[in-house]
Amino acid sequence: MRTNLMNHQVEDQMLLISQLYPSLCTPQLVPGEGETKPRRRRKKNKGEITDVGTRKRKLSAKQVDLLELNFGSEHKLVSERKDRLASELGLDPRQVAVWFQNRRARWKNKKLEEEYSKLKTAHESVVVEKCRLETEVHLLLYLLLLLTFLNICGKICSLRVCVSLILSFVLKTSLSLN
Repeated sequence: MRTNLMNHQVEDQMLLISQLYPSLCTPQLVPGEGETKPRRRRKKNKGEITDVGTRKRKLSAKQVDLLELNFGSEHKLVSERKDRLASELGLDPRQVAVWFQNRRARWKNKKLEEEYSKLKTAHESVVVEKCRLETEVHLLLYLLLLLTFLNICGKICSLRVCVSLILSFVLKTSLSLN
């Protein structure tokens, strides 16, 4: 709940900053959450005869479980292990090798997606911090300008006017930073 409230506050601040300083905070184009490219799949050869005259078989759940178990312990195959697995599962050693190769590719893609997600989150927080700091710089420049003005016209302005201007600035600054 607290995180959701903080995210909402950050979004409100970003909107306010972008409205006050449109040239300051350029929108960062980040793909939306959950967006993925549609995957292209090869058409399956249902019932087609391959070169050697055998049909392509789908692995059983038991075979997949054993392959997954072996993949969990070691991602690479040595020839002795490949031959042993193939004989245990009743498969061709080439099928075992291809399964491991495909599984390594899926594993690598999953790791890349996780890393992308972490980097995307870090990037978004850096962008928010950048805009917050830029807003703070603008407010400090405004304060410097105000103090310079007050210094120049200090002989004309009464102390009461100077104090009220500074207080209004402090109030405005604290509201915009929250």
